[in-house]
Amino acid sequence: MLRRIILIFGLFFLIVPAGQAQVRQNQVEKLQRALQFIEFAYIENVDDETLVEEAIRGMLRNLDPHSVYLSADELRRATEPLEGSFEGIGVQFNLISDTIMVVSPIPGGPSEKVGLMPGDKIVEIDGETAHGGHVTNQFVQDRLRGERGTRVDVKVYRMGAPGLLEFTITRDRIPIHSVDAAFMAAPGIGYIKLNRFARTTMREYREASRQLRDQGMQHLILDLNYNSGGYLDVAIDLADQFLDSDQMIVYTEGHAAPRQEFRGTSRGNFREGKVVVLVNEGSASASEIVAGAIQDWDRGVLVGRRSFGKGLVQRPFELPDGSAIRLTTAQYHTPTGRSIQKPYDEGTDRYYDDLSDRLSAGELVSPENIRFPDSLKFYTKLNQRVVYGGGGIMPDYFIPIDTARVSEFYSRMLRRGLLNSFGIEYTNRNRAGLSAAYPDLDTFIGEFEVDQDLMAELYQYAAAHDIERDAEEDEASAAYIGNQLKGLIARNLFDFAAYIRVVMQQDDAFQEAIRIIGDDTFDRLNIRY
Repeated sequence: MLRRIILIFGLFFLIVPAGQAQVRQNQVEKLQRALQFIEFAYIENVDDETLVEEAIRGMLRNLDPHSVYLSADELRRATEPLEGSFEGIGVQFNLISDTIMVVSPIPGGPSEKVGLMPGDKIVEIDGETAHGGHVTNQFVQDRLRGERGTRVDVKVYRMGAPGLLEFTITRDRIPIHSVDAAFMAAPGIGYIKLNRFARTTMREYREASRQLRDQGMQHLILDLNYNSGGYLDVAIDLADQFLDSDQMIVYTEGHAAPRQEFRGTSRGNFREGKVVVLVNEGSASASEIVAGAIQDWDRGVLVGRRSFGKGLVQRPFELPDGSAIRLTTAQYHTPTGRSIQKPYDEGTDRYYDDLSDRLSAGELVSPENIRFPDSLKFYTKLNQRVVYGGGGIMPDYFIPIDTARVSEFYSRMLRRGLLNSFGIEYTNRNRAGLSAAYPDLDTFIGEFEVDQDLMAELYQYAAAHDIERDAEEDEASAAYIGNQLKGLIARNLFDFAAYIRVVMQQDDAFQEAIRIIGDDTFDRLNIRY
């Protein structure tokens, strides 16, 4: 019998035949020898750390698109959004014409406490000029983020203020929220938008759900549009809220990871009531786990466009210097056995070009342009409805992307941040009058109108920044631009959730969800509620 060697990798115990272990040892020695040759004979001095990092990145690039190497700093930055906080001064900002414009201070954060306001332009940070071509998002983060308790001095230009304003801001821990908005979409219908699956997600979801229940929620629209995922266990916990005990949510398996099943418990808080899940091409990973489980068990209706198609599970393996490898260790499957992972055998670049390919193929405007082979056909657990695997979750009701709304004029304003900056400047100029006329969001939504005069002012603002509109081209998008502007003004008067609530009034998927909940669709499809 061949002697076997047990190799230990984190929590993995991998039994390797002795001959295979010797081959691996030879390859390790080969890599070490190559590094020695480079150090000894190469024409210039080399950085060993950089060489090793690039070697690791190169190895992982040949595996799959989601296995990656992260330096210690990259790992910290990648983990922050999922752990639910970071340390810094607490501002949302945009770079507009090489200038840092404060979109809004985070409520309760250090910047709000010292008096920074939306529309302020940060022009100097710790004595260093903070405007011009050298200012990038990374430049801003490197200088404004930092350890809790440390200080940063900034100089700010504020419209109407004499000279620059000076602030000393003490950095602190800044919370990152998963729930962007939660409100009553219609009588009896609640709406919750999740932007990620992080450590704080379930606490935020439960609180939002409780508040909506208190307002009479009986049915729910769960918005996972552009939610790129996060922690697997959080996705399982969220799906559990809608399913019955012992119903499978997802299972995972891989070469060195035996099949592991995750099932519903008795802790779900939304087992009764209609559920509509919004998904699109930006919904990935954990979002697809939740959507797939709800669809497979005929528990709800999915509305939108085909999701991204990420069905691979990554686990972090720490390296001695604080860096880590996020290695794909398993593939997940929905309760019907579907793999949602789209193909990646043509390389990483081709893999990420998939969304562009969907657009050029017309998939985002018509479901008739989507082709699934019969080999990817599956049937839901209760009603035997046809569903497909092999590249994302296909919704039950397709909503095409509305290209007519997104004119070139709107796109150019958006890329330059001008619609946002105009909204901030307009609100700041008229804040007292707006606050008096619209003391709460309901009043604002019902009574504030983006009239022709305000649109003309916006067009003049754009022209002053060298963006001219084509009146014919923009006629179809004018209502959309006006609604976006109304949302931005609402955000500056109230909060980000106000923006979501306003702009959803013209969102086709949102309106379709309300229609589906209100009519006989659930009964006709025999969807449990």
